[in-house]
Amino acid sequence: MINIRIENQEDILQVRSLNEQAFEQPVEAGIVDKLRQARTDFISLVAEDGKIIVGHILFTPVVIEESERKLQGMGLAPMAVMPNRQRQGIGSMLVNRGLEILKEQGCPFVIVLGHPKYYPRFGFEPASRHNLKSQWEGVPDEAFMIAVFDSNLMRNSGGVARYRDGFNAAM
Repeated sequence: MINIRIENQEDILQVRSLNEQAFEQPVEAGIVDKLRQARTDFISLVAEDGKIIVGHILFTPVVIEESERKLQGMGLAPMAVMPNRQRQGIGSMLVNRGLEILKEQGCPFVIVLGHPKYYPRFGFEPASRHNLKSQWEGVPDEAFMIAVFDSNLMRNSGGVARYRDGFNAAM
C-alpha cells in the first residue's frame, strides 16, 4: 500500500538516494539539497511503501516576470520514482497529491519542464498558450507546460518564468 505524505527530516538520505537512482546521476539530488539549504518555501512529498521511500516530488516557488508585474506560483521538479517501481502509478499519485495541496493553498499556477505525453493528463498545457517562456534558452515548446488554477489571475499573463537559482546546475 502506497502512502503519500510530506517529507520529514528522517527522509532526506532516502530521498537523495532515490533521486540518484531514478536519474542515474547526482545532479537532481544536488538540486533538491540546494533548495532545502536555501530554506525557500517548498512542498516535498514522498511515496512510501511500508518504511521504504519509493517516490519523491518537489514543488518550489516560480515567478513569472512581465514588465513591472511579478506573479508567484510553483514549479514541479524534480519528480522521481525508484526504477523498479516505475509504471505503477506512483508518479501520478505524487503529482495529483501535490497539485491538490497547491490548489487548496490558492496557488495560481504550476509549471513543469517535462515529458509532453505525461503531464497533460494532470491538466498541464504548453505554457506558450499563455505567452510564457522559460528562463532557459532552447527549451522545447511542448516540454514547457503550465497548469493554471486561477484563470482570472493568469488572464493577459505572459512573460518569463523563473525557477530558483538551484535549478541552473541542471540546465
